[in-house]
Amino acid sequence: MSTLEQNLEKLHALLGRFQAEGIKNRIAGEDRDGSAGTFQNTSPVDKSVICSVAQGNRDDIDAAANAAADAFLKWRDIPATERRKILIRVAEAIEERAEEIALCECWDTGQTLKFMSKAALRGAENFRYFADQVVQARDGQHLKSPTLMNITTRVPIGPVGVITPWNTPFMLSTWKIAPALAAGCTVVHKPAEASPLTARLLVEIAEEAGLPKGVLNTVNGFGDEAGKALCEHPKIRAIAFVGESRTGSLITKQGADTLKRNHLELGGKNPVIVFDDADLDRALDAVIFMIYSINGERCTSSSRLLIQDTIKEEFEAKLVERVNKIKVGHPLDPTTEIGPLVTEEHYNKVTSYFDIAKEDGATVAAGGTKVGDEGYFVRPTLFTNANNQMRIAREEIFGPVLTAIPFSTEEEALQIANDTPYGLTGYVWTNDLTRALRFTDRLEAGMIWVNSENVRHLPTPFGGVKASGIGRDGGDWSFEFYMEQKHIGFATGQHKITQLGM
Repeated sequence: MSTLEQNLEKLHALLGRFQAEGIKNRIAGEDRDGSAGTFQNTSPVDKSVICSVAQGNRDDIDAAANAAADAFLKWRDIPATERRKILIRVAEAIEERAEEIALCECWDTGQTLKFMSKAALRGAENFRYFADQVVQARDGQHLKSPTLMNITTRVPIGPVGVITPWNTPFMLSTWKIAPALAAGCTVVHKPAEASPLTARLLVEIAEEAGLPKGVLNTVNGFGDEAGKALCEHPKIRAIAFVGESRTGSLITKQGADTLKRNHLELGGKNPVIVFDDADLDRALDAVIFMIYSINGERCTSSSRLLIQDTIKEEFEAKLVERVNKIKVGHPLDPTTEIGPLVTEEHYNKVTSYFDIAKEDGATVAAGGTKVGDEGYFVRPTLFTNANNQMRIAREEIFGPVLTAIPFSTEEEALQIANDTPYGLTGYVWTNDLTRALRFTDRLEAGMIWVNSENVRHLPTPFGGVKASGIGRDGGDWSFEFYMEQKHIGFATGQHKITQLGM
Protein backbone atom coordinates (compact mmCIF):
# COMPACT_ATOMS: atom_id res chain seq x y z
CA MET A 1 0.00 0.00 0.00
CA SER A 2 1.40 3.42 -0.99
CA THR A 3 1.72 6.32 1.43
CA LEU A 4 -1.11 8.06 -0.42
CA GLU A 5 -3.35 5.02 0.03
CA GLN A 6 -2.42 4.84 3.70
CA ASN A 7 -3.28 8.50 4.19
CA LEU A 8 -6.59 8.08 2.38
CA GLU A 9 -7.43 5.15 4.64
CA LYS A 10 -6.64 7.22 7.74
CA LEU A 11 -8.67 10.12 6.36
CA HIS A 12 -11.68 7.91 5.69
CA ALA A 13 -11.69 6.82 9.33
CA LEU A 14 -11.40 10.42 10.55
CA LEU A 15 -14.19 11.72 8.33
CA GLY A 16 -16.68 9.09 9.40
CA ARG A 17 -18.03 11.01 12.35
CA PHE A 18 -18.36 14.24 10.36
CA GLN A 19 -20.27 12.43 7.63
CA ALA A 20 -22.57 10.82 10.19
CA GLU A 21 -23.15 13.82 12.48
CA GLY A 22 -22.21 16.86 10.46
CA ILE A 23 -20.53 19.87 12.05
CA LYS A 24 -22.54 21.72 14.67
CA ASN A 25 -22.01 25.15 16.10
CA ARG A 26 -20.34 25.02 19.52
CA ILE A 27 -21.83 27.53 21.96
CA ALA A 28 -21.30 27.56 25.74
CA GLY A 29 -19.81 24.08 25.55
CA GLU A 30 -22.83 22.60 23.75
CA ASP A 31 -23.44 21.46 20.18
CA ARG A 32 -26.21 23.42 18.51
CA ASP A 33 -27.90 23.31 15.13
CA GLY A 34 -27.71 26.37 12.92
CA SER A 35 -30.72 28.64 12.99
CA ALA A 36 -30.47 29.01 9.20
CA GLY A 37 -30.28 25.27 8.57
CA THR A 38 -27.22 23.62 7.06
CA PHE A 39 -24.91 23.94 4.08
CA GLN A 40 -22.76 21.35 2.31
CA ASN A 41 -19.00 21.29 2.68
CA THR A 42 -17.18 19.80 -0.31
CA SER A 43 -13.60 18.77 -1.02
CA PRO A 44 -11.72 20.56 -3.80
CA VAL A 45 -9.87 17.32 -4.55
CA ASP A 46 -12.81 15.59 -6.23
CA LYS A 47 -15.80 17.87 -5.48
CA SER A 48 -17.30 15.23 -3.18
CA VAL A 49 -19.46 16.22 -0.21
CA ILE A 50 -17.56 15.99 3.07
CA CYS A 51 -20.43 16.70 5.45
CA SER A 52 -23.25 19.05 6.31
CA VAL A 53 -22.42 22.13 8.40
CA ALA A 54 -24.64 24.14 10.73
CA GLN A 55 -25.44 27.48 9.11
CA GLY A 56 -25.45 30.16 11.76
CA ASN A 57 -27.10 33.55 11.56
CA ARG A 58 -27.76 36.51 13.84
CA ASP A 59 -29.54 34.33 16.44
CA ASP A 60 -26.59 31.97 16.75
CA ILE A 61 -24.12 34.83 16.97
CA ASP A 62 -26.24 36.42 19.69
CA ALA A 63 -26.22 33.18 21.69
CA ALA A 64 -22.45 32.82 21.26
CA ALA A 65 -21.75 36.45 22.16
CA ASN A 66 -23.86 36.11 25.30
CA ALA A 67 -22.02 32.91 26.21
CA ALA A 68 -18.68 34.65 25.72
CA ALA A 69 -19.84 37.61 27.84
CA ASP A 70 -21.06 35.29 30.61
CA ALA A 71 -17.74 33.41 30.65
CA PHE A 72 -15.56 36.50 30.45
CA LEU A 73 -15.36 37.60 34.09
CA LYS A 74 -14.46 34.14 35.31
CA TRP A 75 -11.86 33.56 32.59
CA ARG A 76 -10.39 37.04 33.06
CA ASP A 77 -9.91 36.44 36.78
CA ILE A 78 -8.47 32.93 36.64
CA PRO A 79 -4.87 33.21 37.91
CA ALA A 80 -2.44 33.68 35.07
CA THR A 81 -0.54 30.54 36.02
CA GLU A 82 -3.72 28.48 35.67
CA ARG A 83 -4.53 29.98 32.29
CA ARG A 84 -1.00 29.20 31.22
CA LYS A 85 -1.40 25.53 32.18
CA ILE A 86 -4.59 25.24 30.14
CA LEU A 87 -3.00 26.80 27.05
CA ILE A 88 0.00 24.47 27.37
CA ARG A 89 -2.36 21.51 27.48
CA VAL A 90 -4.04 22.81 24.31
CA ALA A 91 -0.64 22.94 22.62
CA GLU A 92 0.17 19.40 23.73
CA ALA A 93 -3.17 18.11 22.44
CA ILE A 94 -2.61 19.81 19.08
CA GLU A 95 0.73 18.05 18.81
CA GLU A 96 -0.88 14.71 19.64
CA ARG A 97 -3.55 15.22 16.97
CA ALA A 98 -1.32 16.92 14.40
CA GLU A 99 -1.75 14.17 11.81
CA GLU A 100 -5.54 14.24 12.16
CA ILE A 101 -5.58 18.03 11.79
CA ALA A 102 -3.29 17.93 8.75
CA LEU A 103 -5.19 15.19 6.92
CA CYS A 104 -8.56 16.89 7.47
CA GLU A 105 -7.19 20.26 6.40
CA CYS A 106 -5.71 18.84 3.20
CA TRP A 107 -9.02 17.28 2.21
CA ASP A 108 -11.01 20.35 3.22
CA THR A 109 -8.86 23.01 1.54
CA GLY A 110 -6.67 21.28 -1.07
CA GLN A 111 -3.49 22.27 0.70
CA THR A 112 -0.72 19.68 0.48
CA LEU A 113 0.42 17.44 3.30
CA LYS A 114 3.95 18.65 2.59
CA PHE A 115 2.99 21.98 4.18
CA MET A 116 -0.06 21.24 6.33
CA SER A 117 1.76 18.78 8.59
CA LYS A 118 3.98 21.67 9.62
CA ALA A 119 1.08 24.13 9.86
CA ALA A 120 -0.63 22.00 12.51
CA LEU A 121 2.53 21.99 14.60
CA ARG A 122 2.87 25.73 14.12
CA GLY A 123 -0.56 26.05 15.68
CA ALA A 124 0.76 24.31 18.78
CA GLU A 125 3.74 26.64 18.76
CA ASN A 126 1.39 29.63 18.76
CA PHE A 127 -0.34 28.34 21.90
CA ARG A 128 2.96 27.56 23.64
CA TYR A 129 4.41 30.96 22.84
CA PHE A 130 1.46 32.95 24.15
CA ALA A 131 1.06 30.64 27.14
CA ASP A 132 4.56 31.66 28.14
CA GLN A 133 3.61 35.34 27.90
CA VAL A 134 0.52 35.06 30.12
CA VAL A 135 2.13 35.80 33.47
CA GLN A 136 3.59 39.16 32.44
CA ALA A 137 0.82 40.16 30.01
CA ARG A 138 -0.74 42.60 32.49
CA ASP A 139 2.54 44.14 33.64
CA GLY A 140 2.78 47.90 33.29
CA GLN A 141 5.05 50.84 34.04
CA HIS A 142 5.81 53.26 36.85
CA LEU A 143 5.80 56.82 35.48
CA LYS A 144 6.68 59.26 38.26
CA SER A 145 5.60 62.90 38.07
CA PRO A 146 6.19 65.77 40.57
CA THR A 147 2.87 65.17 42.37
CA LEU A 148 1.82 61.64 41.43
CA MET A 149 3.02 58.10 41.33
CA ASN A 150 1.57 56.97 37.99
CA ILE A 151 1.26 53.28 37.28
CA THR A 152 -0.10 51.47 34.27
CA THR A 153 -1.51 48.02 33.78
CA ARG A 154 -3.34 46.18 31.03
CA VAL A 155 -6.69 44.44 31.26
CA PRO A 156 -8.41 42.19 28.68
CA ILE A 157 -10.77 44.09 26.44
CA GLY A 158 -13.62 41.57 26.79
CA PRO A 159 -15.36 39.16 24.40
CA VAL A 160 -13.84 39.35 20.92
CA GLY A 161 -14.79 38.06 17.48
CA VAL A 162 -12.28 36.16 15.38
CA ILE A 163 -12.98 35.68 11.66
CA THR A 164 -10.51 33.42 9.89
CA PRO A 165 -9.90 32.50 6.22
CA TRP A 166 -9.73 29.21 4.34
CA ASN A 167 -5.99 29.24 3.58
CA THR A 168 -4.08 27.40 6.33
CA PRO A 169 -7.18 27.86 8.51
CA PHE A 170 -6.04 25.91 11.57
CA MET A 171 -2.74 27.74 11.96
CA LEU A 172 -4.29 31.15 11.33
CA SER A 173 -7.07 30.42 13.84
CA THR A 174 -4.52 29.66 16.54
CA TRP A 175 -2.58 32.78 15.56
CA LYS A 176 -5.59 34.87 16.59
CA ILE A 177 -7.24 32.77 19.26
CA ALA A 178 -4.16 31.86 21.32
CA PRO A 179 -3.20 35.47 22.19
CA ALA A 180 -6.84 36.39 22.81
CA LEU A 181 -7.20 33.59 25.36
CA ALA A 182 -3.79 34.36 26.86
CA ALA A 183 -4.83 37.99 27.33
CA GLY A 184 -7.93 36.88 29.24
CA CYS A 185 -10.50 37.47 26.50
CA THR A 186 -13.28 35.12 25.48
CA VAL A 187 -13.85 34.37 21.82
CA VAL A 188 -16.57 33.88 19.23
CA HIS A 189 -14.91 32.26 16.23
CA LYS A 190 -16.47 32.45 12.76
CA PRO A 191 -14.35 30.25 10.47
CA ALA A 192 -14.49 30.47 6.70
CA GLU A 193 -17.43 28.51 5.33
CA ALA A 194 -15.07 26.71 2.91
CA SER A 195 -12.94 25.18 5.69
CA PRO A 196 -14.95 24.26 8.81
CA LEU A 197 -13.33 20.92 9.73
CA THR A 198 -10.31 22.00 11.74
CA ALA A 199 -12.17 24.85 13.45
CA ARG A 200 -14.35 22.12 14.94
CA LEU A 201 -11.26 20.15 15.96
CA LEU A 202 -9.76 23.21 17.65
CA VAL A 203 -12.74 23.90 19.91
CA GLU A 204 -12.89 20.21 20.82
CA ILE A 205 -9.20 20.15 21.66
CA ALA A 206 -9.45 23.32 23.74
CA GLU A 207 -12.39 22.12 25.82
CA GLU A 208 -10.84 18.69 26.36
CA ALA A 209 -7.69 20.47 27.57
CA GLY A 210 -9.72 22.22 30.27
CA LEU A 211 -10.82 25.47 28.65
CA PRO A 212 -14.04 26.45 30.47
CA LYS A 213 -17.30 26.29 28.53
CA GLY A 214 -18.17 29.49 26.72
CA VAL A 215 -14.60 30.80 26.60
CA LEU A 216 -14.25 29.66 22.97
CA ASN A 217 -17.41 29.46 20.86
CA THR A 218 -17.60 28.50 17.19
CA VAL A 219 -20.38 29.62 14.84
CA ASN A 220 -20.26 28.46 11.23
CA GLY A 221 -21.94 30.32 8.43
CA PHE A 222 -21.52 32.95 5.75
CA GLY A 223 -20.04 36.40 5.95
CA ASP A 224 -23.19 38.30 5.03
CA GLU A 225 -25.13 36.58 7.83
CA ALA A 226 -22.99 35.28 10.69
CA GLY A 227 -19.96 37.45 9.94
CA LYS A 228 -21.96 40.65 9.70
CA ALA A 229 -23.88 39.86 12.89
CA LEU A 230 -20.62 39.23 14.75
CA CYS A 231 -19.18 42.57 13.63
CA GLU A 232 -22.34 44.40 14.70
CA HIS A 233 -22.95 42.69 18.04
CA PRO A 234 -22.74 45.15 20.96
CA LYS A 235 -21.18 42.64 23.37
CA ILE A 236 -18.26 41.93 21.05
CA ARG A 237 -15.57 44.49 21.81
CA ALA A 238 -13.14 43.80 18.97
CA ILE A 239 -12.83 41.94 15.68
CA ALA A 240 -9.67 40.16 14.55
CA PHE A 241 -9.90 39.32 10.86
CA VAL A 242 -7.73 37.70 8.20
CA GLY A 243 -8.91 37.92 4.61
CA GLU A 244 -9.53 40.13 1.60
CA SER A 245 -9.10 43.90 1.73
CA ARG A 246 -12.63 44.39 0.39
CA THR A 247 -14.05 42.36 3.30
CA GLY A 248 -11.88 44.26 5.75
CA SER A 249 -13.51 47.48 4.58
CA LEU A 250 -16.98 45.99 5.16
CA ILE A 251 -15.99 44.86 8.65
CA THR A 252 -14.88 48.38 9.52
CA LYS A 253 -18.25 49.76 8.42
CA GLN A 254 -20.23 47.04 10.19
CA GLY A 255 -18.45 47.65 13.48
CA ALA A 256 -18.66 51.43 13.35
CA ASP A 257 -21.92 51.84 15.26
CA THR A 258 -20.61 49.83 18.21
CA LEU A 259 -17.12 51.40 17.99
CA LYS A 260 -15.38 48.08 17.43
CA ARG A 261 -11.64 47.86 17.69
CA ASN A 262 -10.43 46.08 14.54
CA HIS A 263 -7.30 44.23 13.63
CA LEU A 264 -7.31 43.57 9.90
CA GLU A 265 -4.75 41.34 8.22
CA LEU A 266 -5.56 41.80 4.55
CA GLY A 267 -4.28 41.13 1.05
CA GLY A 268 -1.07 41.84 -0.74
CA LYS A 269 0.61 42.09 -4.13
CA ASN A 270 4.04 41.64 -2.69
CA PRO A 271 7.22 42.37 -4.65
CA VAL A 272 10.37 40.29 -4.56
CA ILE A 273 13.18 42.43 -5.96
CA VAL A 274 16.23 40.59 -7.31
CA PHE A 275 19.30 42.71 -8.08
CA ASP A 276 22.12 41.41 -10.25
CA ASP A 277 24.58 41.26 -7.34
CA ALA A 278 22.40 38.81 -5.36
CA ASP A 279 23.09 35.15 -4.67
CA LEU A 280 20.95 34.14 -7.62
CA ASP A 281 20.64 30.45 -6.76
CA ARG A 282 19.25 31.23 -3.30
CA ALA A 283 17.07 33.99 -4.71
CA LEU A 284 15.63 31.54 -7.24
CA ASP A 285 14.77 29.06 -4.48
CA ALA A 286 13.09 31.78 -2.43
CA VAL A 287 11.13 33.23 -5.35
CA ILE A 288 9.72 29.80 -6.18
CA PHE A 289 8.95 28.90 -2.58
CA MET A 290 7.16 32.15 -1.75
CA ILE A 291 4.70 31.98 -4.65
CA TYR A 292 4.16 28.28 -5.31
CA SER A 293 4.10 26.85 -1.78
CA ILE A 294 0.70 26.58 -0.06
CA ASN A 295 -0.87 26.60 -3.56
CA GLY A 296 0.00 30.30 -3.82
CA GLU A 297 -2.94 30.95 -1.48
CA ARG A 298 -1.07 33.05 1.06
CA CYS A 299 -1.20 36.75 1.82
CA THR A 300 2.59 37.05 2.02
CA SER A 301 3.29 35.38 -1.32
CA SER A 302 5.80 37.17 -3.53
CA SER A 303 3.46 37.43 -6.51
CA ARG A 304 5.44 40.14 -8.37
CA LEU A 305 9.01 39.33 -9.37
CA LEU A 306 10.99 42.47 -10.10
CA ILE A 307 14.11 41.25 -11.88
CA GLN A 308 17.05 43.44 -12.96
CA ASP A 309 17.33 43.51 -16.74
CA THR A 310 21.02 42.49 -16.70
CA ILE A 311 20.08 39.03 -15.36
CA LYS A 312 16.50 38.78 -16.61
CA GLU A 313 17.04 36.31 -19.44
CA GLU A 314 19.17 33.86 -17.46
CA PHE A 315 17.06 34.04 -14.30
CA GLU A 316 13.75 33.61 -16.11
CA ALA A 317 15.07 30.62 -18.08
CA LYS A 318 15.99 28.84 -14.85
CA LEU A 319 12.66 29.87 -13.34
CA VAL A 320 10.67 28.38 -16.23
CA GLU A 321 12.60 25.13 -15.97
CA ARG A 322 11.92 24.83 -12.23
CA VAL A 323 8.26 25.85 -12.41
CA ASN A 324 7.58 23.20 -15.04
CA LYS A 325 8.97 20.55 -12.68
CA ILE A 326 6.71 21.43 -9.72
CA LYS A 327 4.51 18.44 -8.97
CA VAL A 328 0.75 19.01 -9.07
CA GLY A 329 -1.25 16.19 -7.54
CA HIS A 330 -3.28 14.72 -4.73
CA PRO A 331 -2.73 16.75 -1.56
CA LEU A 332 -2.35 13.63 0.61
CA ASP A 333 0.56 12.38 -1.47
CA PRO A 334 3.66 13.53 0.50
CA THR A 335 5.52 14.23 -2.76
CA THR A 336 2.86 16.62 -4.09
CA GLU A 337 3.92 20.27 -4.07
CA ILE A 338 0.70 21.92 -5.33
CA GLY A 339 -2.81 20.65 -4.71
CA PRO A 340 -6.21 21.88 -5.89
CA LEU A 341 -7.52 25.39 -5.27
CA VAL A 342 -10.02 25.64 -2.46
CA THR A 343 -13.38 26.22 -4.19
CA GLU A 344 -14.90 26.38 -7.65
CA GLU A 345 -15.39 30.13 -7.26
CA HIS A 346 -11.73 30.68 -6.44
CA TYR A 347 -10.63 28.28 -9.18
CA ASN A 348 -12.62 30.26 -11.73
CA LYS A 349 -11.10 33.51 -10.47
CA VAL A 350 -7.50 32.28 -10.69
CA THR A 351 -7.89 30.67 -14.10
CA SER A 352 -9.56 33.79 -15.51
CA TYR A 353 -6.17 35.52 -15.28
CA PHE A 354 -4.72 33.15 -17.89
CA ASP A 355 -6.75 34.93 -20.56
CA ILE A 356 -6.34 38.34 -18.91
CA ALA A 357 -2.56 38.00 -19.14
CA LYS A 358 -2.73 37.30 -22.86
CA GLU A 359 -5.15 40.18 -23.42
CA ASP A 360 -2.76 42.52 -21.59
CA GLY A 361 0.14 41.41 -23.80
CA ALA A 362 2.11 39.34 -21.30
CA THR A 363 3.73 36.00 -22.14
CA VAL A 364 2.54 32.79 -20.48
CA ALA A 365 6.01 31.34 -19.99
CA ALA A 366 4.90 28.37 -17.89
CA GLY A 367 1.58 26.84 -16.89
CA GLY A 368 -1.53 28.84 -17.61
CA THR A 369 -3.64 25.70 -17.92
CA LYS A 370 -6.12 23.69 -15.89
CA VAL A 371 -5.30 20.13 -14.87
CA GLY A 372 -7.85 17.37 -15.34
CA ASP A 373 -11.61 17.44 -14.99
CA GLU A 374 -11.83 16.24 -11.39
CA GLY A 375 -11.21 18.81 -8.71
CA TYR A 376 -9.80 22.32 -8.97
CA PHE A 377 -6.23 21.76 -10.15
CA VAL A 378 -4.11 24.24 -12.13
CA ARG A 379 -0.54 24.26 -13.37
CA PRO A 380 1.85 26.60 -11.57
CA THR A 381 1.98 29.63 -13.81
CA LEU A 382 4.57 32.25 -14.76
CA PHE A 383 3.82 35.42 -16.71
CA THR A 384 6.77 37.27 -18.27
CA ASN A 385 7.18 40.39 -20.42
CA ALA A 386 4.79 42.15 -18.06
CA ASN A 387 4.63 45.68 -16.75
CA ASN A 388 3.19 47.05 -13.54
CA GLN A 389 0.10 48.52 -15.20
CA MET A 390 -1.27 45.14 -16.21
CA ARG A 391 -4.07 43.61 -14.14
CA ILE A 392 -1.88 40.57 -13.45
CA ALA A 393 0.55 42.94 -11.70
CA ARG A 394 -2.03 44.96 -9.77
CA GLU A 395 -4.72 42.54 -8.63
CA GLU A 396 -4.32 39.88 -5.96
CA ILE A 397 -4.74 36.59 -7.83
CA PHE A 398 -4.09 34.48 -4.71
CA GLY A 399 -2.98 31.37 -6.52
CA PRO A 400 0.20 29.73 -7.87
CA VAL A 401 0.73 32.55 -10.36
CA LEU A 402 3.85 34.75 -10.63
CA THR A 403 4.21 37.91 -12.71
CA ALA A 404 7.76 38.88 -13.73
CA ILE A 405 8.55 42.55 -14.39
CA PRO A 406 11.99 43.82 -15.47
CA PHE A 407 13.72 46.93 -14.11
CA SER A 408 16.97 48.73 -14.87
CA THR A 409 17.86 50.88 -11.86
CA GLU A 410 17.32 50.88 -8.12
CA GLU A 411 15.04 53.90 -8.40
CA GLU A 412 12.92 52.21 -11.03
CA ALA A 413 12.65 49.07 -8.90
CA LEU A 414 11.51 51.10 -5.90
CA GLN A 415 8.94 52.98 -7.99
CA ILE A 416 7.48 49.73 -9.34
CA ALA A 417 7.51 48.02 -5.95
CA ASN A 418 5.62 50.88 -4.27
CA ASP A 419 3.18 51.39 -7.14
CA THR A 420 0.41 49.23 -5.65
CA PRO A 421 -2.55 49.75 -3.33
CA TYR A 422 -1.08 47.06 -1.08
CA GLY A 423 1.79 47.04 1.37
CA LEU A 424 2.04 43.78 3.27
CA THR A 425 5.48 42.34 2.57
CA GLY A 426 8.54 42.86 0.42
CA TYR A 427 11.57 40.72 -0.31
CA VAL A 428 14.91 42.19 -1.39
CA TRP A 429 17.83 40.20 -2.78
CA THR A 430 21.16 42.01 -2.93
CA ASN A 431 24.64 41.63 -1.45
CA ASP A 432 25.09 45.41 -1.27
CA LEU A 433 24.42 46.25 2.40
CA THR A 434 24.12 49.98 1.79
CA ARG A 435 21.59 49.41 -0.97
CA ALA A 436 19.63 47.02 1.24
CA LEU A 437 19.44 49.61 4.04
CA ARG A 438 18.50 52.39 1.65
CA PHE A 439 15.93 50.35 -0.27
CA THR A 440 14.14 48.82 2.72
CA ASP A 441 13.87 52.25 4.34
CA ARG A 442 11.84 53.49 1.37
CA LEU A 443 9.91 50.32 0.50
CA GLU A 444 6.25 50.66 1.53
CA ALA A 445 5.55 47.41 3.36
CA GLY A 446 4.83 46.34 6.90
CA MET A 447 7.32 43.46 6.75
CA ILE A 448 10.46 43.09 4.68
CA TRP A 449 12.95 40.25 4.39
CA VAL A 450 16.43 40.76 2.93
CA ASN A 451 18.12 37.75 1.33
CA SER A 452 15.46 35.49 2.82
CA GLU A 453 12.02 34.09 2.24
CA ASN A 454 9.32 34.74 4.86
CA VAL A 455 10.73 33.30 8.07
CA ARG A 456 8.20 34.07 10.80
CA HIS A 457 9.55 34.86 14.27
CA LEU A 458 6.65 34.96 16.74
CA PRO A 459 7.84 37.92 18.88
CA THR A 460 8.05 40.22 15.83
CA PRO A 461 5.18 42.37 14.50
CA PHE A 462 3.13 40.97 11.63
CA GLY A 463 0.93 43.25 9.54
CA GLY A 464 0.78 45.59 6.59
CA VAL A 465 0.27 49.16 5.47
CA LYS A 466 -2.08 50.79 2.95
CA ALA A 467 -4.77 48.32 1.79
CA SER A 468 -2.94 45.43 3.42
CA GLY A 469 -4.24 45.99 6.90
CA ILE A 470 -4.53 47.79 10.20
CA GLY A 471 -2.66 46.74 13.32
CA ARG A 472 -0.04 44.15 14.14
CA ASP A 473 0.04 40.55 15.38
CA GLY A 474 2.86 38.86 17.19
CA GLY A 475 4.54 39.16 20.55
CA ASP A 476 3.41 42.03 22.70
CA TRP A 477 1.66 43.64 19.71
CA SER A 478 -1.05 40.98 20.00
CA PHE A 479 -1.64 41.87 23.64
CA GLU A 480 -1.87 45.54 22.73
CA PHE A 481 -4.85 44.65 20.57
CA TYR A 482 -6.63 42.27 22.96
CA MET A 483 -6.03 44.38 26.07
CA GLU A 484 -6.79 47.92 27.26
CA GLN A 485 -4.21 50.18 28.87
CA LYS A 486 -5.23 51.40 32.30
CA HIS A 487 -3.59 54.31 34.12
CA ILE A 488 -3.85 54.93 37.88
CA GLY A 489 -2.38 58.03 39.52
CA PHE A 490 -1.63 58.11 43.28
CA ALA A 491 -1.03 61.52 44.86
CA THR A 492 2.31 61.55 46.69
CA GLY A 493 1.59 64.70 48.71
CA GLN A 494 -0.78 67.61 49.25
CA HIS A 495 -0.39 69.29 45.88
CA LYS A 496 -2.39 72.42 45.25
CA ILE A 497 -5.88 71.84 43.80
CA THR A 498 -7.42 74.79 41.98
CA GLN A 499 -10.49 75.95 43.94
CA LEU A 500 -13.67 77.02 42.19
CA GLY A 501 -16.74 78.66 43.79
CA MET A 502 -14.86 79.94 46.80
